[in-house]
Formats: sequence, C-alpha cells, structure tokens
Amino acid sequence: MLTHAQQLVYNLSELMPTQYQKDNFDAMLGLFLEAQGHPLPEHSKTKSPSALSRFLNINPWSTRDMIRIVRSHVLETVLKVLSASGKGRRPFLQVIIDLTTLEKRGKFKEFEDLIRVYNGKRGLHIIVVYLVVGKWRIPWSFRVWRGKGTPSPAQLGLKER
Repeated sequence: MLTHAQQLVYNLSELMPTQYQKDNFDAMLGLFLEAQGHPLPEHSKTKSPSALSRFLNINPWSTRDMIRIVRSHVLETVLKVLSASGKGRRPFLQVIIDLTTLEKRGKFKEFEDLIRVYNGKRGLHIIVVYLVVGKWRIPWSFRVWRGKGTPSPAQLGLKER
C-alpha cells in the first residue's frame, strides 16, 4: 500500500510545471500528512501562507491529468483489496450515490443558474458518487443538479462520464 501511495505522490508531483509549484505541492502535502489538525496554509513552516494560497487558487497544471492519475491509483488499490485472499470475509465493492446540498443565503450572480430550491433547501445541489470498499469511502465523481426540467439527481448519479 505504501509503495502505491508513494508512486501516486511522485506522479502528481511530476505534473507540477515548475520547481516552485513542486515545492508548494510538497508543503501542502506535508500539512495534510502531519495530521495535527492544522492543514491550513498559515501553519506551514516551509512556505508562506500567501504562496500556498496562490498554489491552491491558481493551478496551471492539468486538472484532468491529476484526476486520471488519482483514479488509476484508486482502481489499482481497490482491485488489489478485492482480489486479496486473506482470512475472514472478503471485502466487496459498493457504489453509493449521494445528494449533498451546499446551502446558500443571499445573492450570488456567478452561481445564479446553479442555485436552486430542492426538498425545501436553497443552495447548490451536488450529486457525489462514492466507491466504498471495507472502511474506505472514495469520492469518484460528482455532478451539479441544475434544476427542474433537467435530469433528476438519481439520473445524474447513474450517468457515465
């Protein structure tokens, strides 16, 4: 498992276009892996909060390539877990479709066409597809429900990309 995680980190790091971006990626990854409950940029000891903020907000690397790499590693790991023969009950794969509402109050011109009322809640309604294997719950994909007259949340969850 550790070798898969290391390979994933190396592959993601290779997507960073400059050494500066790689250093920022390493600093952010370090904050998350410390698991001290302080993953925010202002807690970094190696990079300034403003540098890490720019790293998170301005991403010149290919997001699609990052998603492809992460998904391929997730699939490899899931397949290994499912095919591993050990003692006890074998794990199985579940696919969960979940509707999450990010409630919004006030006016948002940029999201005007995405903010809807659904089941009495006003906000951005996101359908997330999770893969669940054992104790792992991995977000796989998401879609935004765009309102009445568009595919239902259930139909969006079942739609392939």
